Amino acid sequence: MIALHYFPGNASLIVHIVLHEIGVPFELRLVDREHGAHKSAAYLLLNPNGLIPVLEDDALVLYETGAICLHLSDTHPQARLAPALGTPERAQLYKWLFWMADTLQPALIAYFYPDRLVAPGNAASAAEVRAQAQSRAGVLLDQLDAQLAAHGQPWLLGADFSLLDPYAFVLCRWTRGFSGPASTPARERPHLKPYLERLLARPALQQALAAEALAEPWV
Repeated sequence: MIALHYFPGNASLIVHIVLHEIGVPFELRLVDREHGAHKSAAYLLLNPNGLIPVLEDDALVLYETGAICLHLSDTHPQARLAPALGTPERAQLYKWLFWMADTLQPALIAYFYPDRLVAPGNAASAAEVRAQAQSRAGVLLDQLDAQLAAHGQPWLLGADFSLLDPYAFVLCRWTRGFSGPASTPARERPHLKPYLERLLARPALQQALAAEALAEPWV
């Protein structure tokens, strides 16, 4: 049995969407981070970093969102969420997956939690970190928009939907509150806007949003 440890709207939403795309039974287990459940002794046995998500697949325990998505894709090939191994298309999937996990996502984390990167109580430095992170994220969103413009196909890799698309959706969703000169939300870019609308039309994504009781605006 598959169990996903999640918190609404967090990176666990990426895995949640992928699970609905695959169409296999799974159980949701809320990690109430608002009350510190992600730092509890029981949860730290699953992920010593105290981060969400964690996936349990029978005896297998996995953390790191990209690793979980690749595992689900590899163990459910009928869902066709990744190109064949050894192909140029698979290499492109790896590139964009690591780009989102290691480049765009850290910029967004710095935007939401700038205090983690400065001395305690240094509000001025935290504000500067936040502004720089938003600006950096804006540059990266432009790259994502340019990728869609370059091939003119519906999904990030091209004609075929992949596990990258739920990942991109959630990271774009996190920018919905951007304002000011540093950057605009992802939805205001010419190719990301219809891309996000295509994603929102997918039943799997609608199921995940409903299950997590996430309210509009979704992006």
